[in-house]
Amino acid sequence: MSDREPLFSSKNIKLLTNPLNVDNPITVQVLGICSALAITVKLEPSIVMAISVIVVLSVSNVVISALRKMIPPRIRIIVQLMVIATMVILVDQVLKAFAYEVSKQLSVFVGLIITNCIIMGRLEAFAMSNRPWPAFLDGIGNSAGYGLILIIVGFLRELLGSGEILGYPVFEKIGIYNIGYENNGFMILPPMALIIIGVIIWVQRSRTKELIEEN
Repeated sequence: MSDREPLFSSKNIKLLTNPLNVDNPITVQVLGICSALAITVKLEPSIVMAISVIVVLSVSNVVISALRKMIPPRIRIIVQLMVIATMVILVDQVLKAFAYEVSKQLSVFVGLIITNCIIMGRLEAFAMSNRPWPAFLDGIGNSAGYGLILIIVGFLRELLGSGEILGYPVFEKIGIYNIGYENNGFMILPPMALIIIGVIIWVQRSRTKELIEEN
């Protein structure tokens, strides 16, 4: 990137927008599937996990990008892990201080952000070879693309599995139960998260021109 290139040039905008669709970490790159299956039973932990990953990845990308010329190649993975672990610990402590119940729901999965292949992949593939601003945008874009899928899956599983959204009894209020609907217990099981993601992948690949051409 030249010094005179606009902060939001078309190239930089693509760093934000491509991961939301044609280069989504979960549906296209098939990364971060484990957490998408494990913490999307309800919408609230899905949102919190999405925000946590946005913070960890965007800040870690900037730090590694700023230090990239000073990091010896042989220890770059160790340095990347140290930066990620530091950010994860900070996020975990903030959650325990201000959102303790959600922190308990997420349990070990916040700590496992350290080994999230999306984060390690972006640090290694992008932050190590680009300036801090593009690295920041890349971090925001990829973590937002990851978070978008979590939120969609969490929304559908909580609504159809529990009849609620963020604890609000949606189906009860609109009278769905009065016409014979019963909560689908299968929706709260991990296999249903995989099925929903599979449907999202199918819809995305059937409607997105770039992905159709790749196939």
